[in-house]
Amino acid sequence: ASFHALQQGVTLKRCLEVCRTLRESGLTIPLVFMGYYNQFLALGLDTFAREGQKAGLDGVIVPDLPPEEAGPLMEACGPRGIDVISLLAPTSTDERIAAACAIAGGFIYCVSLAGVTGARGQLSEGGRQLVQRVRAHTKLPVAVGFGLSKREHIEEVGTYADAAIVGSALVDVIESAPPGGAAVSAATFLQELQGLQEQQGRTQPVGRGPG
Repeated sequence: ASFHALQQGVTLKRCLEVCRTLRESGLTIPLVFMGYYNQFLALGLDTFAREGQKAGLDGVIVPDLPPEEAGPLMEACGPRGIDVISLLAPTSTDERIAAACAIAGGFIYCVSLAGVTGARGQLSEGGRQLVQRVRAHTKLPVAVGFGLSKREHIEEVGTYADAAIVGSALVDVIESAPPGGAAVSAATFLQELQGLQEQQGRTQPVGRGPG
């Protein structure tokens, strides 16, 4: 996904512009960026935090930034109301979990399995066990991601976590959408994950308003 975005000319500055545009259009839900640390370093941490605050950004997830090295980013973002969200995996030790939770803001991102991202047919028990370990160190909301792709996954995660994160499956839906239909396909998929399709029926196309 990162490679494809770069091939299309996407930059961190462009993402900030999109964030600003969404806020100006009236969007009020929290917005969180997720990306590798070099992007933020290249732009400048203070510049990113300042522009992120102006754009209405709420948080940032940096998968390759360990807690021991997160200080400069937190110092730049914290005073501007941007949470640096910790990411933990089933392989995280109790000491690392405690350290990450101690500095975390917003919520804790729990990786449900060890390995690369991607939709799976079944969820690993590692996510449930990790959430239990994390809750011993924080009262922040806990979200679970990696491998989630179905409504059944969301329901299962909902029994022990506060939120479910879906990434790769959504990217797959967008990639396979017909020309010009990515937004509608994405909206339909997200509503299916939330169970909204069953409530509303399928007689109306999802994502299209009047006109």
